[in-house]
Amino acid sequence: MSGVFFRFTWSITRPSPALALMILGAGLSGCSAVDRLQNVGQAPALSSISNPQTQAGYRPIQMPMPTPEPVYYAPNSLWQTGSRAFFRDQRARRVGDIVTVDVKITDKAELENTTTRSRTNSEDMGLDAIAGFETPLVDLLPTGANAGGLIDLDSAASSRGAGTIKREEELTTSIAAVVIQVLPNGNMVIEGRQEIRVNFEVREMIIAGIVRPEDIGNDNTISSEKIAEARISYGGRGQITDVQQPRYGQQVMDILLPF
Repeated sequence: MSGVFFRFTWSITRPSPALALMILGAGLSGCSAVDRLQNVGQAPALSSISNPQTQAGYRPIQMPMPTPEPVYYAPNSLWQTGSRAFFRDQRARRVGDIVTVDVKITDKAELENTTTRSRTNSEDMGLDAIAGFETPLVDLLPTGANAGGLIDLDSAASSRGAGTIKREEELTTSIAAVVIQVLPNGNMVIEGRQEIRVNFEVREMIIAGIVRPEDIGNDNTISSEKIAEARISYGGRGQITDVQQPRYGQQVMDILLPF
């Protein structure tokens, strides 16, 4: 009776750096990939409305403030201090009030720079006569050498650089922002978010900054150019944005590769 025996050999080899990088990238993007697979065929979800002060990393703004000045009220008067109308001013002035921001950005810059540099040097040195020692010196020099032309140096350097920058951006829209903080000098910190979903793409706009009450118009609007420390973000997320972004592996390789 004869039998057939199979022999299995297990070997453990050290994975190559490329394989280890792929495994690491797959692990880092695993959670994101699972979430995306669960939402295949569904439109991107909108963010829930929440209080900005409860978000992680939020810090109240602290800026240098002038010395507070006392406010005097006129007795027996129907006029409200700080009001621009006889009746109550409807413009934003307290935490929680809403102000409309007219965003109008027209940015155009053209820079052209040309640099040219050139330098030429020439040095000659010889010893035709040195108190009678020129004859022994000629004997010490190689055949055909001339004591009158011992050293002859020439150098030339030239460099040229040119650069051109051309940028043109334009953004016009309106967004409502909420007063989230009133500073001691009366200036207000505002923040607003707006999300618009069209098919499978979400357009998101964020604006934040510091405004003066006197810069707010009678219609409770303010221009974006009057916002101090302005932070304006306009972008999107969705299928189109994903296609425009490089893959995770390519982004990792761009960071790690030195050339």
